[in-house]
Amino acid sequence: MSGAVFEPPLRNPKDIFISDQDCRSFMTNVILQARNLRKEFGGLVAVDDVSLDVAPGTVHSIIGPNGAGKTTLFNLLTGQYKPTRGQVFFKGQDITHVALHRRAHLGMGRSFQITNIFPNLTVLENVRLAAQALNRSQFNFFRRADSFKDLVTRAYEVIELVGLRELALSPATVLPHGGKRKLELAILLVADPELLLLDEPTAGMASEQVPELIKTIDTIRQKGNKTVILVEHNMNVVMNISHRITVMNLGKLLAEGSPAEISADKTVQNVYLGGLYGDAIEGTRHE
Repeated sequence: MSGAVFEPPLRNPKDIFISDQDCRSFMTNVILQARNLRKEFGGLVAVDDVSLDVAPGTVHSIIGPNGAGKTTLFNLLTGQYKPTRGQVFFKGQDITHVALHRRAHLGMGRSFQITNIFPNLTVLENVRLAAQALNRSQFNFFRRADSFKDLVTRAYEVIELVGLRELALSPATVLPHGGKRKLELAILLVADPELLLLDEPTAGMASEQVPELIKTIDTIRQKGNKTVILVEHNMNVVMNISHRITVMNLGKLLAEGSPAEISADKTVQNVYLGGLYGDAIEGTRHE
């Protein structure tokens, strides 16, 4: 069970789970596929023959104990690592050997566990620079900053979407940790990716900040028609927001299904969840 974080539920446990019927309705086509992925580091096999399908418009979470291989799998999906064997497809295109920065141009955006922002620039400047980086011709150092009207307009759009409009002109360094995570989301969103890959977005956050960030992620998914792949240790977050969950253990796929199915899986309970959600799911079945 090592690695799982359990905090007070974000809402009533009986309301946590997205229904199996709703989950199945999303699985009609696929935006990202992994086929028989294997990653070796010398004699260590970190990921062993893992396959998964991610449906568009969903939140697909990857969970497991410490050392399960979930971060390695995440890095294989994002292009941070190249697989020893296997393939990754995005919208039907084989991207197994496509570089990380090229995947961003295809419509994939990823975050990291460590916050990556310019602390001494304002929220607006951070996002505008991200928008500017999408087009190298925009880097003309003799232009006035206020001449980038289209970039500023786009920056304000995503800043408002993540709930930071009132802090747009504030230095990023004054933001609480949850606000900095929102800023990271805005920086990702300015490129309008179809797929967001989020690596432990609630890591280091105070518990009272977590529900607001999760609400922001779900708002982004719905309003922007985005797909989200999430690696997360906080099980209340995972159970609240996910349509589908992949569970890993010792580098292998242990189980996959809806939150309700994963919560009822005895093997997952024994290896990772420790019985936390069993009673809640049983309670929903009797209603």
